[in-house]
Amino acid sequence: MINEMFRIAGHAVTYDDVKDRKDAWFHDWTMTWEQNDQWQEWGKKYLQKNLRMPAKLAEREMAMISLMWGLKFEDIVTGNKPISE
Repeated sequence: MINEMFRIAGHAVTYDDVKDRKDAWFHDWTMTWEQNDQWQEWGKKYLQKNLRMPAKLAEREMAMISLMWGLKFEDIVTGNKPISE
C-alpha cells in the first residue's frame, strides 16, 4: 500500500527505503488531493479483492491508513488561500 502511495504521488521511494526510519518519514513527501483520491480508490479495490472486505469497510480502512501513514497534502486550502500564503 505504501509503495503504491509513493508511486501514485510520483516519488521514487519505496517502503523498504523508509521502514527502519524512526522519525515521521511520511511528512517528507507530499501528494495532492487528486492523488490521494486515486490511492484511496486503488486501496479500496485492493482490500476488497485480496482481503475480501466489503466496500464500506475497505473505505474506512483506507481512511485510517491515510490518516496514520498517508503523505501530507501539498494543496490544502483554507477558505480561498493556500495555507502557505
